[in-house]
Amino acid sequence: MVIGYSRTHHYYHHKQPQKDWHTKQQIETALREHPGYGHKRLSQHLKMNKKKVLRVMKLFDIKPYRRTAKKVYRKPKGSVFPNYLMSEEPRGPGDIYASDFTYLKYRGKWLYVATVLDTYTREIVGVSILTTHQTQLVINALASAVLHRAPPRIIHSDQGSEYCSKDYTALTQKLGIKQSMSAPGCPWENGYQESFYKGFKLDLGDPNRFDTLGELVATIYQTINYYNQKRIHSVLKVPPRLFRDQHEVLLKDLQKVS
Repeated sequence: MVIGYSRTHHYYHHKQPQKDWHTKQQIETALREHPGYGHKRLSQHLKMNKKKVLRVMKLFDIKPYRRTAKKVYRKPKGSVFPNYLMSEEPRGPGDIYASDFTYLKYRGKWLYVATVLDTYTREIVGVSILTTHQTQLVINALASAVLHRAPPRIIHSDQGSEYCSKDYTALTQKLGIKQSMSAPGCPWENGYQESFYKGFKLDLGDPNRFDTLGELVATIYQTINYYNQKRIHSVLKVPPRLFRDQHEVLLKDLQKVS
């Protein structure tokens, strides 16, 4: 036994993966038709126990669409891919990544932060920061993620033009990664990243408190490092990096026993 290890998440696959995964699929399908439903209305719509619906939504970082800050999508010029997260679950660390980017306003100008998240460990494994949100922003984030790691089996994103671009698609194909995409206007289908950015912006605070852009960029990296190594994840019950390390130790122990 590893002290402090979150057995809830690790043994999730052994206890009832099919039931919870099926419930996840039902919730996401219902949200496409009723994007404003919370867990109570979803439970009524699906005729399920509301505690079960809420638990599964928390487990997979599914959040209903709130009309507070609607993301603007440009019509993709490249390829659009199906959402494999609706049918595939991560087999372990490094199997399925989720990617997205957000923006910060600093002294009247925009700064864009792109991240790549491991959906199994919830760890941020790739980061890119630029003053523009061209394709290079998301390419840099993916390159950062695979620099010291094997490429994932699947990488998920929204249908932003950056992720549909020929250059980004060519990179994923070269790396042997299968692309997955959320439906337009369905942010909960990339709930892992939506949840991360909400906490990230709270932890970062007001960008305009920094005297220079360099100080802001440095703090962004520090905030992501804090999230990975020290911030307790609500689902994992430990920080993502610690969860990954404990997972690796547990696997080694199991291999010794077998």
